[in-house]
Order: sequence, then structure tokens, then C-alpha cells
Amino acid sequence: MASEFNSIGLIELSSVATGFLVEDVMLKAGSIKLLLARSICSGKFLIVVSGDVASVEAALAAGGVAAGPSLIEKGQIPRLHPSVLQAISQATEVDPRHLRSIGVIETFSAGSIIAAADAAVKSADVTLLRVHLAMALGGKGFLMLAGDVASVQAAVAAGSKTAADEGMLVGRNVIAAPSPELFRDYI
Repeated sequence: MASEFNSIGLIELSSVATGFLVEDVMLKAGSIKLLLARSICSGKFLIVVSGDVASVEAALAAGGVAAGPSLIEKGQIPRLHPSVLQAISQATEVDPRHLRSIGVIETFSAGSIIAAADAAVKSADVTLLRVHLAMALGGKGFLMLAGDVASVQAAVAAGSKTAADEGMLVGRNVIAAPSPELFRDYI
């Protein structure tokens, strides 16, 4: 990730109509890159942007004001690990034969799973395989990561603590020596 895009911001709204307005306001408020803007499960709307810390802060501030009572969640992660964006866009490639263990974390929101992914990948030598945001999950999120068992355990513990500290942790697991077929559809 280029140094000028070292921060990510997220706004989740209870209204699709308001979501389009907030998206426009955010894009006009700062020099940011739109990563995702779409309706998600349960009739909500999710906007994810990146840019330098100050630009993302400005976009989130303006978007938060425009959101009014439709605002569900608003957050920023400065110095986001580059692999998180790759995993959100499902651009991570891995040979299933190299999956020594898999870690899975599930949270109640898209924002909390991004924060959990960032904490997990910064805590241990793991490969972030996927960060799934809200679609077909009732607005929840999940991540999958891989590495040796000890590293996956450490990463899952760190990511889960971040989510639990926000009251957003749904579940977590570490699967040692997963069968190659287990995650065929996910990686």
C-alpha cells in the first residue's frame, strides 16, 4: 500500500438512501479512495475508504454529520497492515497444501472484523486469507488466516481480543492440519 494510503475509514448506516448521500459527502470532503460502497444484509449500507490519516478523518467527520440518526458505526484504522486490503478484495493467493493451520474470527460488524484482522496480522507471522464484510452474514464479518499452529493461535488471540474489547466478538477457532477440501470454496 502506498504511504499516502495508510489509513482506512468505515461508516455503516441503517439506511440505503442515506448511504448514497453519505458516500457523496465523504468523497467531496477529502482526498480519499473509495474501496467499497454498497447495501449489505439487513438493509444496511457500508462505505469503506482509504487515504492519508487526515483525509480519512475529514471524510469520516463529514460523513458522520450527514448520516444523522442512520449512523450505526464509524471508525478509522491508521497505519492499516497492507495485507488487510488484499484480503478484503480477496486478492490473496495460497496453495491449500501449505495450510498448516487455519484461524477464523467472526464479529458482529464489518468495522470490527477489519480492526480484528489488522490486530491479528500485526501480532504474528500469518497470512491473512480473507476478510469477509457483511454480505450474506446478517451484517457480521469474518476473517480467515493461515500459518503454523502457534502463530495462528497468537493471531487469533490478538484479533479476538480487539473484537471482544469492543463487545463485537461472535466466535473464533483454530483448526490444526485442516483437510484441503475444508476451505476450497473460501480460498
